[in-house]
Amino acid sequence: MDVVSDAISAVRIGRPSSQRVRVTGSWCARLAPYDGAGFHVVLEGRCWLLPDGGEPVELGPGDAVLLPHGTGHVIADGPADAARLARAVPFEQWRAGAGSRAGRREPSAADDGAAVEMLCGKYRLDRSHVHPLLAELPPLLHLPNRTHSADPTDLTNLTGLGGGARAGAGAGAGADPGLRSAIALLDHEVDERLPGSGVALPSLLDLLLVYMIRSWTAQHAAPGSRAGAAGTWPAALGDPVTAAALRALHTDPAAPWTVERLAAEAGVSRPTLARRFTALVGRPPMAYLAWWRLTRAAALLRDTPDPLAAVARRVGYSTPYALSHAFRREFGTTPGQYRAGPAAATTG
Repeated sequence: MDVVSDAISAVRIGRPSSQRVRVTGSWCARLAPYDGAGFHVVLEGRCWLLPDGGEPVELGPGDAVLLPHGTGHVIADGPADAARLARAVPFEQWRAGAGSRAGRREPSAADDGAAVEMLCGKYRLDRSHVHPLLAELPPLLHLPNRTHSADPTDLTNLTGLGGGARAGAGAGAGADPGLRSAIALLDHEVDERLPGSGVALPSLLDLLLVYMIRSWTAQHAAPGSRAGAAGTWPAALGDPVTAAALRALHTDPAAPWTVERLAAEAGVSRPTLARRFTALVGRPPMAYLAWWRLTRAAALLRDTPDPLAAVARRVGYSTPYALSHAFRREFGTTPGQYRAGPAAATTG
């Protein structure tokens, strides 16, 4: 696997959830802090997102927002002062009144004011061993749609599979054809509840998460982006030497890697690899590999019934004892205790 896929797989638990909501008039809803990640995709109309401790963000059709650390926030029809924020309705209560639905409802004369339609959802995450790529993500990722049609509420160009981004458009939902396509497919799948949607919808929500993170890393790794403004991982994934080494380690973490072998894989000398990898990743190649093997072992213990010997082999340890010793040193608990704890905590 690659770094982004592995980083997500290591922390994701359970199935993501989403609701399609349509609301009109004046409204203001609060989502409490969540031990996971939240997202919103605006399908029609405009609204505002006001994160706790952050600056308000105006959202338009086709915009996607990810709150990777589960930051509490308010969504509203417009900017809100402190008094209005204090009166915000809890999201579940608001959603019941606004009308969470599976099928498309055509606008009616009963709609009061401009309608706003959006997808709102959550990902369940195990934050005990978060990959630094995810830890570096800002509290809020706003991926604006840079493709504009004559009608600002028309989504046919914003999320349709055939609409292209304008030349020179910045990174965002409109500039990333993959993210735009994922939004279009979600719009259709949540809308119609077609046969097989029970399988398709969670997969599309996973795809949306991948594309949002990929779009953000691509934006901050691009030439002209401020170095270090978004942490070091976008630069690490954009550096050909470091990216080649990371790809090799994540493709086969159980291989008998050495700095020499990894340098040969990246096509550079040992000193060059060590210098560039350490500067961008934050730890030397072999230290990163040791950490990733144990993080991967933790995910396997949590998500599979594989015996400890099999887990050890899959992550590059010769014996279960060797894995247990390293695991306890890194995480302060034995593999057996770790497996029992998260399993009990996430049952149901």
